[in-house]
Amino acid sequence: PARALGAPLQIVCGAPNARAGLVGVLGLPGATVPANGMVLKVAAVRGVESNGMMCSSRELELGDDHDGIIELPEDAPVGTAFPDYAGLDDPVIDVSITPNRQDCMGVRGIARDLAAAGLGTLKPLDAVVSGLPAIVAEGAGPDVRTDDTEGCPAFYGQIVRGVKNGPSPEWLQRRLKAVGQKPISALVDITNFVMFGLGRPLHVYDLATLNGGLVARKAQAGEQVLALNGKSYTLDATMTVIADDAAVHDIGGIMGGEHSGCSDTTTDVLIECAYFDPEHIARTGQKLLLTSDARTRFERGVDPEFLDEGLAIATRLVLALCGGSASEVTRAGSIPRVGITTGYDPKLAETLGGLAIPAERQRDILESLGFTVQPLDANGDPCELTDACDGFRVTAPSWRRDVDGPADLVEEVIRIEGIDKVPSTPLP
Repeated sequence: PARALGAPLQIVCGAPNARAGLVGVLGLPGATVPANGMVLKVAAVRGVESNGMMCSSRELELGDDHDGIIELPEDAPVGTAFPDYAGLDDPVIDVSITPNRQDCMGVRGIARDLAAAGLGTLKPLDAVVSGLPAIVAEGAGPDVRTDDTEGCPAFYGQIVRGVKNGPSPEWLQRRLKAVGQKPISALVDITNFVMFGLGRPLHVYDLATLNGGLVARKAQAGEQVLALNGKSYTLDATMTVIADDAAVHDIGGIMGGEHSGCSDTTTDVLIECAYFDPEHIARTGQKLLLTSDARTRFERGVDPEFLDEGLAIATRLVLALCGGSASEVTRAGSIPRVGITTGYDPKLAETLGGLAIPAERQRDILESLGFTVQPLDANGDPCELTDACDGFRVTAPSWRRDVDGPADLVEEVIRIEGIDKVPSTPLP
């Protein structure tokens, strides 16, 4: 017979903290356990019927705790869906990024595209970080340099002393969990937040574990490093590494080393913000059969002009969440110049893309995506946008290394205006 609405359910639970009066999280038959994909059903446990499962944090992928079931406050509203109660009911947008759109490997890049398409307004980055403490530099910057200008053209570093590491605040943990990341500690979570939010990978070293300065260099054949994933890798002379006077601490742009990682006892840190050559990163990752979120971004080409700002944002977050005082920034090497400048005829949108779009609208689209657009007259001189203009001079932003010429600009204009607006034309 059907169970009466509100009637008690029998659940078999062997957790050590299970007790009368505990308010927990119940998975009913038909629910899927996130951690292992198991679909719950009515089943007998040691001969006793169980109508679901009391859940642990690990089973819901909310943490590593599997020693007992989740304990909620006594006043948690019984019968309420747990995602609603815990604020885990945000919509999830799963975006598949093609290899050419490295600018969308951070949430801000996706937001820029959505804003260009008319879905909201992209907030200025200054407004996003305005609540963070300003950096008042104290003391010289760290000893960092690059001896491998092909693999690591630019290497920036900044020290923060007197930090207190520990769990990151709830708002940061929730944002990382929302994109499928497990919170680790405030220092590590900050680097992941900047990477997933702004597309800028970083690395934080425990300064006390380093022996001398840090250098980006080619590995010596046969050198080994124990990476943060617990595996040891043997390197060859084509690979870029970050090392001190004694050992390798980082497979450059791919994964840091176990020895110099941050812990709860870390008090002084060195924040690395570097630019690694995409081709070098891809070859090293393929040879080592090693993938990481950092590699995925560097091998596509991160924004080389975002080093100073990316490092400053990370440092300000460390000051806000972990305290301490920051040094000056040390800048080694030079950033590569990217972002082509090309002539563009707005008529190409129709002749090449099949859709007639007013020149003013095309300018607005390109500018909303970060391009610089200068109308030109018949002599190639700058002018106001009028019917007399003969075309545009367009400069791509530093984060769009995939844009190579006028055809790419047509693609940008058409996709934002709407590919669905391109009329179907039968072949002759």
